[in-house]
Amino acid sequence: MWKTVLFLILALVVAPFIAFKFDSSPTDIQQSVLYSLILIYLSLSLLCFIISSITSNYSQVDKLWSVAPIAYSWVVAHNSGYESRLVIMATLVSLWGIRLTYNFYRRGGLSLKLWEGEEDYRWAILQAKPEFQPKWKWVLFNFFFISFYQMGLILLFTLPIVRSIGGEALGIWDYVLVTLFLIFIMIETMADQQQWIYQNEKHRLISTGEILESKYAKGFVQSGLWSYVRHPNYAAEQAIWIVFYLFSVVASGQWINWSIMGCLLLILLFKGSSDFSEEITESKYPAYMEYKNTTPRFIPFIK
Repeated sequence: MWKTVLFLILALVVAPFIAFKFDSSPTDIQQSVLYSLILIYLSLSLLCFIISSITSNYSQVDKLWSVAPIAYSWVVAHNSGYESRLVIMATLVSLWGIRLTYNFYRRGGLSLKLWEGEEDYRWAILQAKPEFQPKWKWVLFNFFFISFYQMGLILLFTLPIVRSIGGEALGIWDYVLVTLFLIFIMIETMADQQQWIYQNEKHRLISTGEILESKYAKGFVQSGLWSYVRHPNYAAEQAIWIVFYLFSVVASGQWINWSIMGCLLLILLFKGSSDFSEEITESKYPAYMEYKNTTPRFIPFIK
């Protein structure tokens, strides 16, 4: 796990240098907007660290994952004078965020007391590992990775809207990207719903003492979209932000520009996150190994 974390942090440092080699520096208005977003980011990161340290609930960033991009996007749209492309991008991010916030809410992630709510089960498992003993190591991990790195990633994968300020006029490719963005939101919604239905029924059967049928006895969903890839929701999430980056390509005419680092780091994060999740699932459900060997991770038909 430490190797993964160090690699992600290194990538966060190296990626901007590589991206700027292929692109021009931000314009004055882009720099001004970036400074405003960075101040918001630092404030939110520090808030997450303080609340998680006090409450020992380390899912504070999760609560902002679907909210912060909406705020960032509309701050950018406002500062641009509500350019058409930026309004479209901010609207798409809002649709994505509202859906994801609802899904997070119904799983118990939110409460009236914002610092409470269900914690991601993986944090407790990770915290109990030997490499995070003594406690100060976990404090550093919470500060640098959970709070500041993850909040930084949220800012980074919304940067394409900043790079799109002052871009080319709207064209056919913008509408193609709008369509793709909406399609991937639908796929992610379907995947989350299939997972929700499966888990609810499985836990209902367990609570009533009924005999679990074969698909519920396995313990994990592997039907519907989950029969094509092991993480259809993760796959759609990554695709959404790749499409979002492509808006900046259309706006700037640069295939590789300085806003690319967000979607690249997001892909790396989901690789590490899915590795850790599958390690836990394999230890709980023996049948998962067979599923893993026969079903691709993110891309259908490609193992």
